[in-house]
Amino acid sequence: MRWFLPLLLFMQLWTQTAFAHNTPIALLTLSERQVGVFDADWTYSSSTIVNPPAPTFPAHCTFDYPRLNCGETGLVGTLAMEQLGERYSAAVVQIHWQDGRTDAYTLTGANPTITLTPTGKLPLVQVAAAYIPLGFEHILLGVDHLLFVLGLMWLVSSTAMLVKTITAFTIAHSLTLAAVTLGWIGVPEQPVNAAIALSIAIVAVEVLKHQRGERCLSADIPWAIAFGFGLLHGFGFAGALTKIGLPQENVPSALLFFNVGVELGQLAFVLVMLALVWSHKVLQAQLPAWSRPATIYGMGAIGSFWFLSRLHLILIGA
Repeated sequence: MRWFLPLLLFMQLWTQTAFAHNTPIALLTLSERQVGVFDADWTYSSSTIVNPPAPTFPAHCTFDYPRLNCGETGLVGTLAMEQLGERYSAAVVQIHWQDGRTDAYTLTGANPTITLTPTGKLPLVQVAAAYIPLGFEHILLGVDHLLFVLGLMWLVSSTAMLVKTITAFTIAHSLTLAAVTLGWIGVPEQPVNAAIALSIAIVAVEVLKHQRGERCLSADIPWAIAFGFGLLHGFGFAGALTKIGLPQENVPSALLFFNVGVELGQLAFVLVMLALVWSHKVLQAQLPAWSRPATIYGMGAIGSFWFLSRLHLILIGA
């Protein structure tokens, strides 16, 4: 009963935030045609976006879309992007150099400027300022990930088991996030997203069995279930990070800081849910008997709906 109120509040918020996970990202591609001269091209993660962010290039550069001319000095100095945090969660700048190198930089509303250097390597503090907020935002806008975590929390019976379960989930998704980002393995995005939705429905079934007093493996060893499905959710995180892009010279540090942001966001969510549980106990709120199974069925229905919707996209080849 203790997890009913947090889950009910979460599901009420879902109707307003379920699609926020797809916050638009703007991609600016700069292709060097000759020394210091680039062709620019905008693309977006959402088809509804029509106005790109406003870039500000180093003072010695002139920009008349789609041509960027930085002369013999080259593309070095401060690059800024306006309107981030308003219409876009981030802007990714990809630079394709004449010598075949490709650099990628991510700018956010919290960190809308970067300093371009001849080597392409960013200061560590700049990487942290860009990727920790991105990871934090991604997990908090990832309603499917959070709903799964909440289901896990409902299965545990003690604080020690909660710590063990959340730790197992963290380790698992960190492993697959790193493996995909570093190019060790690759998986198609759409089947992963469908499987993540299915994991929510499966956990809902396990929660329902647990509430009925039936024997279920998830309640006995929730950390093992969390680890197994955590590997799957890590593929989802990796897909988001791949879309955002990584600076070629800072891949390990960008990966680390993105994951730190994810973990901080996950920790914040867990603490808020625990605070709601505590409040429920203090207030001694009385809820109707039907509310508990109805909420669990609602959780399973959401997961099933997402699964079928994502499966439909796979089948029609969208």
